[in-house]
Amino acid sequence: MPKAMQYTKGSIIYFEGDKDERIFIMQSGSVLLTSTDIESGEPVAEQVKSGEFFGVKSAFGHFKREETATALVPTIAVALTPQEFEILISNNKQLIMKMLRVFSNQLRQIHRKTESILNNITEDQQSGMLGVAQCFYEDQQYRSACDVYLKFLKRYPNTPRKEEVAKLYADAKVQNERASAHNKFKDTSDTGEQDENSLKVFSLPAFERFAKQYEPGEVIISEYEPGDSFYLIQSGKVQLVKSVNGNLKNLDILKPGEFFGEMAILDNSPRSATCVATGNVKCLEFNKDNFELLITGNPQIALILLKLFCKRIYDQKRRFRILCIKDLQARIADVFLMLDEMTPPINPVDKIRRFNVNISDIAHWSGLSGEVARDELNKLVEKRKIEIHEGYIIVANIVDMKRMYDTRASNSSTR
Repeated sequence: MPKAMQYTKGSIIYFEGDKDERIFIMQSGSVLLTSTDIESGEPVAEQVKSGEFFGVKSAFGHFKREETATALVPTIAVALTPQEFEILISNNKQLIMKMLRVFSNQLRQIHRKTESILNNITEDQQSGMLGVAQCFYEDQQYRSACDVYLKFLKRYPNTPRKEEVAKLYADAKVQNERASAHNKFKDTSDTGEQDENSLKVFSLPAFERFAKQYEPGEVIISEYEPGDSFYLIQSGKVQLVKSVNGNLKNLDILKPGEFFGEMAILDNSPRSATCVATGNVKCLEFNKDNFELLITGNPQIALILLKLFCKRIYDQKRRFRILCIKDLQARIADVFLMLDEMTPPINPVDKIRRFNVNISDIAHWSGLSGEVARDELNKLVEKRKIEIHEGYIIVANIVDMKRMYDTRASNSSTR
């Protein structure tokens, strides 16, 4: 049952770093949320007033509190479990849409900061799309390059570069036909882990009219193109990639039951990544016109999206925090710590870790060039802190890696 909690002036409701899955709704009084800006290290404060709620992201995302909550005056706040909060908001359509837009905006802001720190800034959407197509072409993913060129011509039929892009498409098509027997995207019938809750919601025959089929290597959405639809994967896997300074970087692999493309729908912004079918994929496609109707008419879908945003905001902040570390050894160490958080060991007592990553992956996570990442990793090899193998890296002692990070990061100011 929801419980009204009374706090005196100056009381701490929870501390940053606490593992606390309660969600609070202000009944009376005022609460100050304080945290530290990842990039500048400066304190950040936000005041919560009567009728507002706080603690949602960490509760839904199941991660530690990112801020400290302090009662500024005598305060009464109602504490709810995530399940109780879901019931409370499930019939409040306006609140659901407001939360989705707020979380989408927060995630977009982190994306922009990440782009800025990587100096990955594109002048306009058209140049961005053509840059993505060029990345696929240079990576010999000709089918994907063709798709992006076609999307460009469809999106911008009156562009003065129409003839130039048509020639680029024709060339990519020829290359794709030549390399079709050796296409690096192969059908993967294994659907992997599934989000049964998401799939169950969309199992009704009425949703079949939204179904779309995609072939291996087909680009479903391209980075930089306008966002006017979002997707739910029913079968197959979708790879998220991003063009960073002329190179393709793998971001994630999405499985059946997962959504993608919803952020651009909510804030009318260009796509922030390219989504490619890694095998035969079946998705449900929902457009901007029916998005709000779909969400407000199906509270369970909205809750799934809210939880998704909470997780993505946390993950993106975690990755951005790494990029803000000035000391390169500490940055590399924190990459390994992040990987350890993503894949907890079967036996926590065991301090040895094996991560199925290579030097290129570490370079991506740390925002370093391949050459610089290799030099920094070799320093750790010489100190016998890691071993680099074909397709994986062994960390000799994850606790020692944490100690090295704490020591070096504390002596290094953020950017």
